[in-house]
Order: sequence, then structure tokens, then C-alpha cells
Amino acid sequence: MYSLTVRDHLMIAHSFRGEIFGPAQGLHGATYLVDVSFERPELDEDNLVVDIGLAGEVLKKTLSTFNMKNLDEVPELAGRNTTTEFMARVIFDHLAVAIKQNALGAGGSGLQALTVTLSESHIAWASYRGEL
Repeated sequence: MYSLTVRDHLMIAHSFRGEIFGPAQGLHGATYLVDVSFERPELDEDNLVVDIGLAGEVLKKTLSTFNMKNLDEVPELAGRNTTTEFMARVIFDHLAVAIKQNALGAGGSGLQALTVTLSESHIAWASYRGEL
């Protein structure tokens, strides 16, 4: 399986519900390093997994939905604990829709899986990997 990874970042505010979250129950900020790996079994006719420029653009556009926002106020996330794990899946779902809508051009049609990784710091991160 071949993969290509692009990177961006995401700055958000949010709060959590539940005693397990301790002081994070209050409104706080987070900056995530976001890595997305695109996977396919064979390279396309240009020997690419996917166009790296388009991949970066699609990631940036996807993240703009949440960047510099209080996630507690984003309607699609209302009432949810927007943990790092949860947000990795949300970003995956948005990217999967963009790929199905041909945002990555013809090269996107051969993709079989994505992995979205959100790093909270150099010592903690979470990922979601799914088939397309």
C-alpha cells in the first residue's frame, strides 16, 4: 500500500462535559498539528498516490470549517465532547465527502483509505483510519 501525507494545523477552543475531564471542563484552547495520509494499493498513471498540492488545498479547506472557532458553537458538533479522537473522525468524514465530490481530481478515485492524525503535543496524539 502506498501513502502520501500532508500536514497543516488547526487552532480551536472548546470545553468538555464530564468529571473525567477535570479542569478541561472549562473553556480552553488547543492547537493541533494535523497529518492526513492518503492510501492506495497502486500508483496512478503519473506514479502518484494523489496530487500533493490538491491534497494540501483540500485539507486546508476542510480545516477552515473549524479553525479559529469555538467548537462548542459549531452546530454540527453541538452537545458533543470534541476530544482529539472525535475530531480526527470528524475531519476524516469531511475529507471523505470532498474526495467523493472529486476535490482531488481523477487521482482521488484510486484512494482506498485515509488516516487523520491530530497531535496535541510532541507526546500525545490521536488518529482515525478508515476505508473510503
